[in-house]
Amino acid sequence: MTLALGGLALTTSTNAAELDRPALTSVLITPATNVPVPPLVPTIFPTLDPEVPAAIKHAPATFSSLDAAVAAHAAGETGNEEALRCLATTIYFESKGEPLAGQLAVAHVVLNRAKSGRFASDVCGVVKQRGQFSFVRRGVLPAVDAVNRMYRTAEAVAKVALASAWKSPAPNALFFNGRKVGLPGRLTKVALIGNHVFYR
Repeated sequence: MTLALGGLALTTSTNAAELDRPALTSVLITPATNVPVPPLVPTIFPTLDPEVPAAIKHAPATFSSLDAAVAAHAAGETGNEEALRCLATTIYFESKGEPLAGQLAVAHVVLNRAKSGRFASDVCGVVKQRGQFSFVRRGVLPAVDAVNRMYRTAEAVAKVALASAWKSPAPNALFFNGRKVGLPGRLTKVALIGNHVFYR
């Protein structure tokens, strides 16, 4: 059978016995040169999975809830134990009775400040900066019993924040205070979580 389409002739076989052969065995002839064009050969891609980039291999795990993220980070270590201690102590003294979302938001305030360029550039520097956190005395963090249940929770929340394993419920917040305290200056309210109001 020969089909003509736009000056091109396509010859195909219609025998029933040849149905098992690949469909791309026809020859295409151009009328201008009368030179056969080689049959089209489909590209075959390997079935092996490509190498996963290292950044994806080491991406933070995803969790179904903040509770699950905190539980998963309760054990294990971080790369910077000093930053962990400063952040966990801040969470403990500023929000130990708050819901996990409030504790995480407090942690992210510290991390956001460290990235902002308006405060110290590291976690402990932000926490110990003069006049920022009332529990800090002369640049020294108070001692906390490391086996205290509330401190262990604060430490797990700090690990979640440091690992970027859960988004902050108060995005881009740089400040927080109690509900009963008025709006400080010209700040924009970002979130109300537990007994704290968060601002940027």
